Amino acid sequence: MITRDEAKLLRLKLERLSQNLWWAWHPEVIQVFRQLDPELWRKCDHNPVSMLRRMTDEVIIERSHELELNARIEGAYRNLETYLTDTRTWAIANAGALIARPVAYFSAEFGLHESLPLYSGGLGVLAGDHLKSASDLGLPLVGVSLLYREGYFRQWIDRSGYQRETYANFDTAVQPVREAVGADGQKITVAVSVGNGTTIRARVWKVDVGRASLVLLDPHVPENDERDRAVGTRLYGGDRSTRIRQEILLGVGGVRALAALGISPGVVHLNEGHSAFAVLELMRHRMQDDGLSFQDALHEVTHKVVFTTHTPVEAGHDRFEPDLVEEHLHSLRESLGLSREDFLALGRVNPKDLGETFCMTVLALKCSVKANGVSALHGRVSRRMWHGLWPSRPEGEVPIGHITNGVHTPTWLAPEMRLLYDRHLRPDWPLHLAEPDTWMGIDNVPDIELWETLQILKSKLVRFIRRRLVHQGEHAEGLSPEVALAVSAAFDPNVLTIGFARRFAQYKRATLVLRDRDRLRRILTSTGRPVQIVFAGKAHPHDEIGKGLIREIVQIMGDASLQGRIAFVEDFDINVARHLVQGVDVWLNNPTRPLEASGTSGEKVLLNGGLNFSILDGWFPEGYDGQNGFAIGTGEVHANPGVQEERDAAELYRVLEDEIVPLFYERDSWGLPVRWLARVKRAVRTLGWRFNTDRMVMDYTERCYLPAAGAWSCEVESL
Repeated sequence: MITRDEAKLLRLKLERLSQNLWWAWHPEVIQVFRQLDPELWRKCDHNPVSMLRRMTDEVIIERSHELELNARIEGAYRNLETYLTDTRTWAIANAGALIARPVAYFSAEFGLHESLPLYSGGLGVLAGDHLKSASDLGLPLVGVSLLYREGYFRQWIDRSGYQRETYANFDTAVQPVREAVGADGQKITVAVSVGNGTTIRARVWKVDVGRASLVLLDPHVPENDERDRAVGTRLYGGDRSTRIRQEILLGVGGVRALAALGISPGVVHLNEGHSAFAVLELMRHRMQDDGLSFQDALHEVTHKVVFTTHTPVEAGHDRFEPDLVEEHLHSLRESLGLSREDFLALGRVNPKDLGETFCMTVLALKCSVKANGVSALHGRVSRRMWHGLWPSRPEGEVPIGHITNGVHTPTWLAPEMRLLYDRHLRPDWPLHLAEPDTWMGIDNVPDIELWETLQILKSKLVRFIRRRLVHQGEHAEGLSPEVALAVSAAFDPNVLTIGFARRFAQYKRATLVLRDRDRLRRILTSTGRPVQIVFAGKAHPHDEIGKGLIREIVQIMGDASLQGRIAFVEDFDINVARHLVQGVDVWLNNPTRPLEASGTSGEKVLLNGGLNFSILDGWFPEGYDGQNGFAIGTGEVHANPGVQEERDAAELYRVLEDEIVPLFYERDSWGLPVRWLARVKRAVRTLGWRFNTDRMVMDYTERCYLPAAGAWSCEVESL
């Protein structure tokens, strides 16, 4: 019989585990939480903090005893403590110069887990994966962002197929966040001027992410009025005034929060331009504290700033009208000793063009020692896009490089695939993800073992899709129950399954595969070789074109002649993404080239034995060798967009009909798709080591962080 003290200790260990997001990439710990109460786990959006709050000690004791969880809880607790204190890390051996003064990583969003809704999509998930790999590598890194009380929106689809948005409340009492305190033990708040005599105050919260941490600024404090609190209400929400206030709080407030925490970063990494005002606050500090002139402060600060640009789409770069900038930043401008026009020139490609808006990307490019795109192609596109900042140089010499994005392997790898890798890769393979030799063992996996694993994963996906569709049909104003039940019943784990899930922006062309309905119908309903497609994704609340694409897909679900072969799963988030990337046979990616900067979802798929079927855009052309996936087109772009779309659609259908479908359904005498599995193995072996965030963070450390920290010399490119 367990004693009261033992029961208390058991809860304390579970709470300790729940308060560090290390658990989010350790399936054995997730399984412990899930088994305590599977139904409650689902109701709590897989949030262990919330779940434990709803469970009594008696229930925890009963379930732990019943399922013999005590030893596993103790083991998980010890593993976490060992992880946190282990000094045998990659960073200790390779990045010692960063140990004393960490990297401050600013991002408007962080996607760490579905239960912590502080992200909208790929940018945030990439930031979350970056933080996790920094933790695994032992790299001292502190994330900086805002705490959004309503986060990003929850999506539901009405009976007509139109996207509707709802917002949830972020309850700090049931989240793994704690209020930050200073050396004096007092709770930390920061204050930021936003013009017209207005000061926004924000409390500071911290989140533990393994060895790394995330600092969040929260303006929902009594001292602020409703307008100022709105800055921390919705991610990318509000009007232009709210947006610039968000970015001032993120950049300027973020620097002040780090100072209040006693953190003096050796490097500042701006993940997209939203946080670029941070460089101005850093300059103000140097001028105030060290008596530097503005030019000297600019030189000193620029040497420690690294900038990553994430999009070649013009609308993705924040621009503010000059009067709006002056209204909100005139006090900071005056503290820098700059005139209005000299200040605005920092964010203009053409400083003398008084009508040009203030661009956050331009500010970041002008004030960073290293700048990069997120794939080789995106680097080239970015050099062309921002050539105007260096007009006297050839385009190829524009100082914007590239570091290709990756994904955090432990987060996105299905437990079943992890077990398969444990059996066939080197014993310590999780510690050597970025080494090609690590992945060679995939060729030794018996075809039948790999195929059975993939079939298990696809069966899990189909069950998930069925469950979600039934739920969508139960909504009073949602998807037609008849359509939901018909598609749910039709989805089959034995059918070739294609996934398409991403933000529904027009350039991603979600409906390209629907272009020729008759041809698509023949492909999907082929006797003996059918195909099914699952879609997911959100359109921005103000993007009516994106919402129209969703409606088109949802409406075609009701076409009885398609035999239920198309499904749209609503409310795309990390949980939905996890199921899709772990269970599909093929991942479809058909953006307008070259507008997909990276597209990391396909990297998640390949780790789980799925094959990419993609336009040669983003990361894919760096890894595609003709036998480790399927390409749409050859990379050439027609001058006429309409012609290009027709060409891409025709090639999509051709590859699907002539290559993908026949290869998938070609079976040997044992019923195995031997040539398909050979392609899967080749994808894992040739791509797994390259497209993970361990490799990415190592690249950032060696190419950007160490030079910026002064570990070896680097030159700031002159504008």
